[in-house]
Amino acid sequence: MKKIYSYLLLLFFTVSFAQIPSGYYSTATGTGYTLKTQLYNIIKGHTDNGYAGLYTTYQTSDVDNFYENDGTVLDMYSENPSGTDPYNYTTGSTQRCGSYSVEGDCYNREHIIPQSVFNEQSPMVADAHFITPTDGKVNGIRSNYPHGTVSSVTYTSQNGSKLGSSSVSGYSGTVFEPVNAFKGDIARMYFYFATRYENTVAGYSYPMFDGSSNKVFTAAFLSTLLAWNAQDPVSAREIARNNAIYARQNNRNPYIDHPEYVNQIWGGTPPSGDTTAPTAPTSLASTTKTSTSITLSWTASTDNTAVTGYDVYANSVLKTTVSGVTATITGLTASTSYSIYVKAKDAAGNISSSSNTIAVTTNSGGTGTASELLFSEYIEGSGNNKALEIANNTGSSVSLSAYTVKKQTNGAGAWSTGLALSGTLTTGSKFVIVNSSISSTCFSTGAANISTSGTELMFNGNDAVGLFKNGVLIDIIGTFNGGTANFAADVTLRRKSTVTSPSTTFNLSSQWDSYTTDTCNNLASKTAIASKEEAESVSDEIIIYPNPSNGNFNIGYNNSDAPYSIEIISFSGQKVFEKQNATNPEIAVSHLAKGIYIVVITKDQKTVYKKIIIN
Repeated sequence: MKKIYSYLLLLFFTVSFAQIPSGYYSTATGTGYTLKTQLYNIIKGHTDNGYAGLYTTYQTSDVDNFYENDGTVLDMYSENPSGTDPYNYTTGSTQRCGSYSVEGDCYNREHIIPQSVFNEQSPMVADAHFITPTDGKVNGIRSNYPHGTVSSVTYTSQNGSKLGSSSVSGYSGTVFEPVNAFKGDIARMYFYFATRYENTVAGYSYPMFDGSSNKVFTAAFLSTLLAWNAQDPVSAREIARNNAIYARQNNRNPYIDHPEYVNQIWGGTPPSGDTTAPTAPTSLASTTKTSTSITLSWTASTDNTAVTGYDVYANSVLKTTVSGVTATITGLTASTSYSIYVKAKDAAGNISSSSNTIAVTTNSGGTGTASELLFSEYIEGSGNNKALEIANNTGSSVSLSAYTVKKQTNGAGAWSTGLALSGTLTTGSKFVIVNSSISSTCFSTGAANISTSGTELMFNGNDAVGLFKNGVLIDIIGTFNGGTANFAADVTLRRKSTVTSPSTTFNLSSQWDSYTTDTCNNLASKTAIASKEEAESVSDEIIIYPNPSNGNFNIGYNNSDAPYSIEIISFSGQKVFEKQNATNPEIAVSHLAKGIYIVVITKDQKTVYKKIIIN
């Protein structure tokens, strides 16, 4: 298979892994069950997307970008955290098949707290914070049994999850025990349920529950959950899942955002009441780095009981939690300085002071390594002539499963639930979303990736539109909470070539070129990319000079008598210059705006791509 190859030098944009909305937990000021009630008041009243809507949520919330990193469904009952998965599922397929005769048949929805406990009532029956995609066979084996530690095993799934008699003190029934890597995940789902449904949980009958609305759990099962919570700290996977579900439901699991809340409410392990924090990690250093990642190492902390994990921060934002003394922070921006430090924590939730702080600058960007998508065109025309275009200029294909488009109506209120994107967007290509009633003279709905009458494509000139990744805003057209004043009515906007990364702050004059109503001719234009073999065959014999250029530039090549064709493509994918059968080496581009452009030169039936900077 040929590899895609292009000469793109792009800037980078990153989204912090854990982005808690400003002020979200501002009222969570108490301790004990008072704090739990305060959290209930914060997360109650979430958006109910319906039972079927769970499969839509899973397209962004439960994707394996952390183990095999293959974009398959991340199933806690089949995922092998340290090796090859026994089988895999893909979102949108092999679900609800109904047979479940063996593992790997199909997946469905696993209620960590069985739905029979709350009589399948809403909104509990469709709350993704405690309902996960799992293999149908293992889900059936787990049945309605509590989660706990197994004494005598009667069934073991292919990833090592177990069913058997209980070793939980005081409970002799059957329990289901997940693998160690997901015990904390499941414990924090139980703590979420006990908090989100504090107003009704006292009426639920379940072996793990004690019939109260505050403590909720029996002493034995609470001890198990607290141990699992401490043993398996919050992971990057949980943080991403929390963000994705927040984008769909508009509420969060507070015990992922603030793990310390668990011990502040229910107490921690060990039972003796450990109050001694670990020592601070020392000798933090960067061992390797790229344009998008930094790898770190440090000297381990000590503790009076045991250190259970390390939180790694970049620019004061939690990036990842690890159990060892090395970590890699990914998804960073090229040529950018990051202030990094590490904190240790123990099983009781005690957190150390910060390690030494180091400043690390990522490498400069290279060929085809831009890291993020962005809006490239916006059409708000007559009638329902409304369209959005998203560009991939990253140099590689991008899975769209983590992305959604949302709209705010009339400059006020919350973001819409969101239009989930799907598929893979190849480099140099555009993803086009149109209103299903768009005029055929403007654009054919058959040529769009998505044609919809949903609210996201019913925007007017005062409706902010956002591009979200894993539930976090990365690019915006308009101003969130900007009021009813129009910012872009009856207009087509195209991203300026000088804009080389998405932005969460909208600036019409500096980021966009404006065109008259119903200008649709550029929608879905693509920048073709030559194969590596084709490009290399002529790249050495063609040069561009001077580069950077203040105006005109020259093309130098062997066999100067042979004609060539040239196109110049802006960063947003718009063709800004074209000339066929050229023989003169000088190209006049003084009319172009400052920015990065791709020069496409075709000579002797072969094509080469060059980057030119106009400054």
